[in-house]
Amino acid sequence: MRIITGFGAEPVFEPAFEILAPADQRLPFVFNSPHSGVCYPQSFLDASRLDRLTIRKSEDAFVDELFAGVVPIGAPLLRAHFPRAYLDVNREPYELDPKMFEGRLPAYANVRSLRVAGGLGTIARVVSETQEIYARRLTVEEGMARIEAIYKPYHSTLRRLLAQTHVAFGYAVLIDCHSMPSSVRCQTSGIRPDFILGDRYGTSCPIELTDMAADLLRSKGYTVSRNKPYAGGFITEHYGRPAKGLHALQVEINRGLYMDEETHERGADFVRVAADLMDFVRELTAMPDSAFSAWSIAAE
Repeated sequence: MRIITGFGAEPVFEPAFEILAPADQRLPFVFNSPHSGVCYPQSFLDASRLDRLTIRKSEDAFVDELFAGVVPIGAPLLRAHFPRAYLDVNREPYELDPKMFEGRLPAYANVRSLRVAGGLGTIARVVSETQEIYARRLTVEEGMARIEAIYKPYHSTLRRLLAQTHVAFGYAVLIDCHSMPSSVRCQTSGIRPDFILGDRYGTSCPIELTDMAADLLRSKGYTVSRNKPYAGGFITEHYGRPAKGLHALQVEINRGLYMDEETHERGADFVRVAADLMDFVRELTAMPDSAFSAWSIAAE
């Protein structure tokens, strides 16, 4: 296994992210864990009003570990070391809340998105939807530095992985890996799903791929919701281009399946869930190339 590193903005980020790459990529799949980072810069913690456990509530805890088994079977895994509370690469590059900053944001910043209004822009204002992170305003320079040093290199790396995969196999499938609080309910059914699959309502990947993913998870006894309440974020929307042979599917895992959300520790079923996920990945990646070729033609 090779480890290819990215570059960090502060000494704690050594590196800010990394690719866990197989010696030989045998699958046209790329896995991405953008919210599992646990390296918190001391300057960030000093600027926060939250204790060290509370500030971790927005982490997709252990998701990179749950999917680490994809590497030995031939697929790369890109994972963040920086925490989501520090910088969220599953947003547009400049979704920023002007109330968080001293000084004027650049004119090209998106200050009116729903995510910004909810406090969950590129640089989040809150964790767990309501708890304010910062004890003071940030300078515009601080915000721009995070974007330049980490956000842009992260997306450049992800684009390169997908491009290399597309060239090698004729198409590429991005599986964007996330977790959700166990309290999340489907708005229509009221159930608390084990998994939510997001394909931007059929626009980021073929519906047949989502169908297969849902069927595989259900066959293992899990409850599955599609697109509700999470249809996929910026990464799924931005990189999913089925007509060009680029497919993106977001997978959200209920944290209650594999961890204690209060203590932030792995749960008793962690190993079982990880094994189920690897069975799921093996079965999903066994899909013939001809299916993706046909779906790409149908999407044109």
